Formats: sequence, C-alpha cells, structure tokens
Amino acid sequence: MTCVASSSKIDRVWIKYRLLGAVILQSSLLSVLADDSVKPYLAVFGKPLEVVKIPEEKLAKARVELGRTLYHEKRLSRDNSISCNSCHDTKGFGVDGEKFSVGFDNHLTGRNSPTSFNAFMHIAQFWDGRAPTVEEQAKGPILAGGEMAMPSAEAVVKKLNGIEGYEALFEAAFPKSSPAITYDNVGNAIGAYERLFVTPAKFDKALAGDVSVLSEKEKRGLKTFVTTGCVTCHTSNLLGGNMYQKLGLVQPWPNQKDQGRFGVTKKEQDKMFFKVPSLRNIEKTGPYFHDGSADTLEKAVAVMAKHQLGRTLSDNDISDIVAFLKTLTGKLDPAVAAAPKKFPG
Repeated sequence: MTCVASSSKIDRVWIKYRLLGAVILQSSLLSVLADDSVKPYLAVFGKPLEVVKIPEEKLAKARVELGRTLYHEKRLSRDNSISCNSCHDTKGFGVDGEKFSVGFDNHLTGRNSPTSFNAFMHIAQFWDGRAPTVEEQAKGPILAGGEMAMPSAEAVVKKLNGIEGYEALFEAAFPKSSPAITYDNVGNAIGAYERLFVTPAKFDKALAGDVSVLSEKEKRGLKTFVTTGCVTCHTSNLLGGNMYQKLGLVQPWPNQKDQGRFGVTKKEQDKMFFKVPSLRNIEKTGPYFHDGSADTLEKAVAVMAKHQLGRTLSDNDISDIVAFLKTLTGKLDPAVAAAPKKFPG
C-alpha cells in the first residue's frame, strides 16, 4: 500500500510539473510570436545608433577638446554670460527646457531651442535648415544679436587671441592653419565636439534584434506609431531630422507668424515648412515645436495627429505612443558631456 501511495504521489507531482512546463513553453512561444510580429515594424527605422567615443588620435582629440572648451565658453558672448551649453546643456539632453531661450540683455529667442544631441546627423541645422552642418550652425548664435551677441567674427577672433592659452589650443587642433585662431576654426572645433553627441537608447537594442527589451505597452505604441502614419515624417534611426515638412499639412497650424523655410528661401512653396525634428530624447526635450506651444508629450502627440494626419487619437493610443517614444531616451556618454576641467586664461 505504501509503495502504491508513493507512486501515485510521484505521478501527481510529475503531471503538475509537466503542466507547468507546458504553460511556460506556451508563454515563451507566445512571447516569441509577439516579438516576431513586432519586427516588421522596425524595418523602417534602419540600423541602431552606436556610442561614439572620444578619439585617441592626437590631432582629432585636440580638436574635440578645443571644441569642448569653446562649447562651454561663456566669453564667446558679448557680456561673458552665455555659452552654447547655456541653451544646449550636455547634461540636460541638449536643451535648456525653456519655451524660448534667454539671450543677451534678456532677449528671448524667436524659436524654441532644439536639442544638440544627434543633430550632426540631420539633413541640416536650425528649424529652417539655414545651416548645412553643425560646424556652420555653431557660428550663428555667437553673432546673433538676441543670443550671444558678439558684434562680428573679427571681434570673436580678437577676444580669443586676448585670452592666454587659446592660441596654443588652436595650434594643436589646427596645425596647418595660419593663423590658427579663425572664426571658421571656432565652428570646426565645436562641430568636432558635437559629432560625439550620440545617444543610443533602449529602442536601439530592439533595432539590433532584441525585441524582448520592449514592454507590451511599448510594442503597442510602436505599432500604433507606424500604422497611424507618424513614420511618414519620423523615419530612419533618428525618427526624423532627415526632411522638411509643412506644419499644418492637413489642418492649418494655429500660429502662422513664423513661416519657417520661407524666411530663408523666399519661395511660396516653402511657407510653413520646417525641418522635421528627430524624436530621439523627445521625452526630455519639451516644450515642443518651434513655437514651444505644447508643454507635454501627450499634447504634442495629439496635436501632431490632428494637424499633420487629420486624426483624433484615443487616450489609450496616445498613452501607448508616448510609452514607445520614451524608449528613445538615451544619455550622452559622461566623458563627452563633461565640461572642460579648466578654461584658458
């Protein structure tokens, strides 16, 4: 009797674990199938972003370190109070979190300051694309009257020549340039530094093939983002930054004061066209749009759906899309984000 009872007990335990194994197997299979169902939606975004390290080669490193110093240098402004980093904080996702940045003499900039992170990979710089590269872009705000307000490129060069230590840094970074300190070289150095501003995130693990890193809500958000039509503009691995589009494509944008690229090209067809912003780090870079008119990501998603696609999204759809967008948040390498240990002079 004892042997029979023991055998029966063993059978029950075996059946229990067999059923448990079947449940686990089924769950794993469903998870794999769910991951497979997501993968087709990833194809439009291309390859994952990868961290860019500070170069070890002597000349390249000298140029980057000069760029780091200049990016954080407040003496590049008329009153020595504003640097590139003031509006594009390397420890604040490349923005200052303000609707409009405060420039020289408390002047408010006319547009929201976009993030400097990943910007070098964009089709062009500024909301209206008026600068082709980050090297050219870097030279703009320094001379802009309502921003850093230096009176001229010559004044910038003269000021830097007057600060002990800068000449040696420029000569190390630009050994073939005579003189070494030129306004173009200021832009070139800052650009070299900004080309390290790459921020891989959770989403990049999914792009690399590991879809399991995404939660079910994030996967729903990804699918909704694609099927709703957001990828019409927000495509590639930056999810934007690679084209211009009319703001208010389906329903006119409420604020028509700023006509976007029309101010640069003077062509009628460019009215209300702006560079499509990258959605990288979008969770952390509000307020949103060139006019800073959306203070939450949820509002920004709803407004875009309405004005660009003519659609009204449900609260659940907006919540899922926002969850997906948060997978695009990545931090800049601390070694890159750090301010210089000391400044010349």
